Amino acid sequence: MNSKRVYIDTLGCPKNINDSEYAAGVLEDGGFVIIDDPEEADYIIVNTCGFIEDAKKESIDHIFSMHEARKEGAKLIISGCLAQRYAEDLFREIPEADAIVGVNEYGRIDEILTGITERESREIFAGGCGAEQLERTVRRFAEDPYTATIKIAEGCNNRCSYCVIPQIRGNYRSKAMEDVLAEAEDLAAAGCKELILIAQDTAYYGMDLYHKAMLPELLTKLCRVEGIRWIRLMYCYDDRITDELIRVMATEEKICHYIDIPLQHASDRVLKAMRRASDRASIREVLATLRTAMPDIHIRTTLIVGFPGETEEDYEELVDMVEEEKFARLGVFTYSREEGTAAAEMPDQIDEEEKEIRLDGIMRRQMEISREANLAMIGGCYEVMVDGLDEDGAYLGRTRYDAPDIDNAVIFTSPLAHSAGDIVTVKVTDAFDYDIVGEEVLPEGEA
Repeated sequence: MNSKRVYIDTLGCPKNINDSEYAAGVLEDGGFVIIDDPEEADYIIVNTCGFIEDAKKESIDHIFSMHEARKEGAKLIISGCLAQRYAEDLFREIPEADAIVGVNEYGRIDEILTGITERESREIFAGGCGAEQLERTVRRFAEDPYTATIKIAEGCNNRCSYCVIPQIRGNYRSKAMEDVLAEAEDLAAAGCKELILIAQDTAYYGMDLYHKAMLPELLTKLCRVEGIRWIRLMYCYDDRITDELIRVMATEEKICHYIDIPLQHASDRVLKAMRRASDRASIREVLATLRTAMPDIHIRTTLIVGFPGETEEDYEELVDMVEEEKFARLGVFTYSREEGTAAAEMPDQIDEEEKEIRLDGIMRRQMEISREANLAMIGGCYEVMVDGLDEDGAYLGRTRYDAPDIDNAVIFTSPLAHSAGDIVTVKVTDAFDYDIVGEEVLPEGEA
């Protein structure tokens, strides 16, 4: 086969998107061409998620969808978390796949594709959980990567009782600061205006490599990268959020007053069973400290309902926290019983129907909280980054308080022509449960 056209189908979280961009960069350096049509591809890579049961099912569905779409002779490769976790099972149960590629193999993905073609063989490439140090990566971005993630670390040293991530991605490994900064410079040169820092536990950055928390220093240096306008923090564990980190967030203009803190629960009993380092009192304290330093901060969190042994009283504590804290952005998951975790062996597993009832209860309350907050924005003016156009021709964008693809949208009109990544001022004129509507406030002389 002389042709080297590759289609990459990415599922799951921003970390997987980052991995796919890395794989695409390696492939292009190896002479492959990344295309957008699976039916024209010579290789189809499905970068899977294997974190919870629903994600696993979605990944399997996509694998067979891509198998149906591929042309005769095209190779089908399963990569990502599901491939790392269930390599042997996938190889045995899905003979349609030509290769199984784990999360630590993207640095040689070009060699892997070439090898399975030359040998005309089915193979597994999913070694250990990765002890290698992270290095600067060459990634393939969209033509105008106005927003992009930077993975500052891989793996996790936490051993939450419900989570398989350490088994899949290994222990925590920080990327050297100079490599992160070089990657940020590359992105800025390509037109990036918004950097989103990601890791399994972003606030732990540097503890392994420098033996101290280095996220505040990294953020300070990233703020000096010319061309970057917004810097956003995702996946910060509450027990790692230091006074120094809060000070830097509050004083550096480029850092969005937004932080993603995966709290998971409010009941001390459940938090202990989850093997979390925090309790309700420490959670309350760090949230209050953040809000004192940055009164406008928007805190995103994720919660788990239906953890083994979660009583009605535990659940009510969680609901009480949602009502008390009024999180600006919130996601809720039902507990997923994952083999190989301590929680999977715990007694008093919760019925699936009851889990859904509990999830629905919190999300209905959160919808009310979100609506109230959005209605309070009417009449105000906000800085908005343009993401594109909706089907009716109105602009879609986000405030500083919203991460792409997961948070609220701003729908606004303007007589001016804008491109994705432009930052404009929008006056809010209407609001809904999760989105707001407005019109651009034109600069003087352009009205």
